[in-house]
Amino acid sequence: MPDVVADGLRVLFCGINPGLMTAATGHHFARPGNRFWPVLHLSGFTPRLLKPSEQGELPSYGLGITNVVARATARADELTAEEYVEGGRLLTTKVERLRPRWLAVVGVTAYRAAFGDRKAVVGPQERTIGTSRVWVLPNPSGLNAHWTAATMAEEFARLRVAAEH
Repeated sequence: MPDVVADGLRVLFCGINPGLMTAATGHHFARPGNRFWPVLHLSGFTPRLLKPSEQGELPSYGLGITNVVARATARADELTAEEYVEGGRLLTTKVERLRPRWLAVVGVTAYRAAFGDRKAVVGPQERTIGTSRVWVLPNPSGLNAHWTAATMAEEFARLRVAAEH
């Protein structure tokens, strides 16, 4: 699954890994029940609701997308602990090279597994990667019933405000 990236982004969003629909279409967060694109718009990151097929427009807004683990699966719980750790290592290298202002990992469980930070919670983290700050966002998967689109948009908006300053 190719990344949507550029040097010096305001925010590099990092999904857990591609789902099967994403792998089939070549578009990040492509599954219809995934709330990433609506929440991105509701939080003010994009001026309109983008379709997954319009992901190439993200760098024009200072945004990009990558994943912790490259392997596509039906569910994130199919990934191994080793894949998360290796993904965290590769992600660190990528962030050091691209130097986004913020790395936003969507999914606290994935962040904890990739970076060995068992106590991490949603929000800004103490960790930095090079000059990039780190923010953990709720997972926009439709399976994450703890967060509504509205409460997710509030958290994404907190990051947007931080990324503007």
